[in-house]
Amino acid sequence: MKAQVLLPKIFNFPFTYNSKIQIKIGDLVEVPFGTKNEIGVVWKNNYSEPKDIKIKDIKRKTGYSLNSELIDFIEWFSLYNMVPIGLVLKMAIGGIDKFIKIKDDLITVQKKEIKEFNLNDEQSEALKFLTKVKNKFDVSVLQGTTGSGKTLVYFKRIQSIIRKNYQALVLLPEIFLTNDFKSRFEDFFGFEPAIWHSKISPKKKRIIWKGIINNEIKILIGARSSLLLPFKKLGIIIVDEEHDTSYKQDEGVIYNARDMAISRANFEKIPIHLVTSVPSVETYNNICNKKYRHIKILKRFNDYPLPDTKIINLNINKTKNKFIANETIDIVKTFLQKGDQILFFLNRRGFAPYLICKKCGYKQICPNCSLYLTFHKLIKKAICHHCSFQKNIKLKCKSGGQCEFLMYGVGVEKIFEEARETFPNKKINIFSSDYLKTKEKTKNFFKEIVDNKIDILIGTQMISKGFNFPKLNCIVVIDADFSGRGYDLRTTEKNIQLYHQLSGRAGRFSSNSLIIYQTLTPQDLTLNELIKNKAEKLLEQELFLRKKNKLPPFIRLIAIIISSKNQSLSLQGAREIKIKLNKIKDLEVLGPVDSPLLKIKKNFRSRLLIRFNNQFLMQKKILNVLNTLKISSKIKLTVDVDPINFS
Repeated sequence: MKAQVLLPKIFNFPFTYNSKIQIKIGDLVEVPFGTKNEIGVVWKNNYSEPKDIKIKDIKRKTGYSLNSELIDFIEWFSLYNMVPIGLVLKMAIGGIDKFIKIKDDLITVQKKEIKEFNLNDEQSEALKFLTKVKNKFDVSVLQGTTGSGKTLVYFKRIQSIIRKNYQALVLLPEIFLTNDFKSRFEDFFGFEPAIWHSKISPKKKRIIWKGIINNEIKILIGARSSLLLPFKKLGIIIVDEEHDTSYKQDEGVIYNARDMAISRANFEKIPIHLVTSVPSVETYNNICNKKYRHIKILKRFNDYPLPDTKIINLNINKTKNKFIANETIDIVKTFLQKGDQILFFLNRRGFAPYLICKKCGYKQICPNCSLYLTFHKLIKKAICHHCSFQKNIKLKCKSGGQCEFLMYGVGVEKIFEEARETFPNKKINIFSSDYLKTKEKTKNFFKEIVDNKIDILIGTQMISKGFNFPKLNCIVVIDADFSGRGYDLRTTEKNIQLYHQLSGRAGRFSSNSLIIYQTLTPQDLTLNELIKNKAEKLLEQELFLRKKNKLPPFIRLIAIIISSKNQSLSLQGAREIKIKLNKIKDLEVLGPVDSPLLKIKKNFRSRLLIRFNNQFLMQKKILNVLNTLKISSKIKLTVDVDPINFS
């Protein structure tokens, strides 16, 4: 008997083997491949067999098997995202040979005392609404004001699912969220959750993978990569913070985990809940079109109000070489006197984003990327935030002596220094990925915040996502800039979500809280509508503009990035590809143009943008063209289906 076996490698097709053992589609088997043995999956027999090649035998079954729903999903995922099917399989079973060879005991679940949680009327209504749909595919949006207890609602929903011996997957956009989330989970369920992300140890990966495929782990909390895990009996998917752009994987296998989660729920025929305080434009459009069911929780926990807002015009109030306005300082002092915590928010890591020598004009630019290096005072080095290149800033100056760098712009480290000068007797800490690199550091940091041992936090965007700080009652946005940088069509949408999320961090347990927006553009429409808490009006306006300008979600986009060490080669390759793509009917090819970030990791980048109507699944036609191309080996093609930005 012949069988097709798909291997977790870059191939876009399975290989043919003889089988002297009883096998079925989905079985994980060991097969000879080259000089080694590899683990693959018995695949569907709808691929053509090679001729005049000696066919080898399948060696053995491993005892593990993927269900047919996951196999169908892997095939669809591969086609939709234009990724080799073997690479998608690798995301589901990567490292399986080691998983099988090493014996691990499943971690014994340590039972803890469960705290009693009662839902208020709004939460109970929301739970009833979500539960209306039983065991079938359904997309429901749970929208709630920040601090309204959305997590508790979906915890209750999960509880009823796992009691029926099904499994639940909760997707979170950032692994940093899992620490705060973990303690809330333990209080509710009485045990530690299984957590899956790229930073967990190989041993934990083995244990979780085996627990998932054997239906021994009932709830998994995961980042994007957990979506392809081989659940035995998946019963529900939750996508928390569904609007978050971190769900878009932009390196390696490029995909949007939120959209793929909806597709997986469809293949598994199970409900999926998208949870958010302000939905993404795509989700909002699907709500308006009645494609997704939708329920809102309007009140915050214990009816605490959202923070008051104040705009401070930096054109009037800014002091030279200072970034915290005098009016802001006076307000902050009143909160500090009451024992409240303060957050200064600035979405720029490091100390200063631009360094220019005042004598010779030399600019600190990354040698690998078209980007200025950001100076990090913590390590006394300039760093590229794209390729992580680092260098000391001591340089011989063309004008003699050492370069004397002027530092333009502002990062969190500069605000930290300014806050220390302004509030010398207060405990001040930076909340940024540069400062929270170990699990222990993060854990201690959170404990200090909750125990009110930190007076002032200086934080980046990371702090806006799901954290619960009881004494945080005043937030200062250092630079409320709504202009964007021109190459991200989601700038307005992201700002709506970011600042709405951010305001929700304040006043969770207080009726007197404030968010201050320091800005050079106090009349900005987006800012003023946000202050009136009219996020949905802004989303409506955004949808109107998208429709008018033929942008998603009303049309589909696929970006093709052509990169090469030689700039003219990348542009020439892009032109040749455009000529071929133009032969496809109902397709518009825009470009080629140089990428706004022209060079990344020593490669020059040109872009094509393919635009087509929503009702067509064009990927197959585009792939057929790309697969017949004869282009230089010095050129690399990257395909980004449904791109989020155009850098």
